[in-house]
Amino acid sequence: QVQPVESGGGLVQAGGSLRLSCAASGRTFTAMGWFRQAPGKEREFVAAIRWTESTYYRDSVKGRFTISRDNAKNTVVLQMNSLKPEDTAVYHCAAKIGYDSNWVGPSGYDYWGQGTQVTVSS
Repeated sequence: QVQPVESGGGLVQAGGSLRLSCAASGRTFTAMGWFRQAPGKEREFVAAIRWTESTYYRDSVKGRFTISRDNAKNTVVLQMNSLKPEDTAVYHCAAKIGYDSNWVGPSGYDYWGQGTQVTVSS
């Protein structure tokens, strides 16, 4: 199905790890991304991976989060290590079909998953 489906969220203590997966198919995607939204805040970019395997990260997650893709399984994985309470949010997977260079803005993506909750306790 075209709509991305996320899995893997949960509750973890600060310093712990979580692995989010996103499955999407039915179209050729030029990029897949992860965004997050905390209560009362706007949706913000977390990480993205292009079909060229180029990756992009927001500064606050660099060195802690890793995005990767498994083309055979049409999945994208976000490995999150050294989690902090400020990482708490609903994480959404997004899929892009366009060839423009907007990899970090929500408007650059065409299909969105429902989201999965990530809660990091202090």
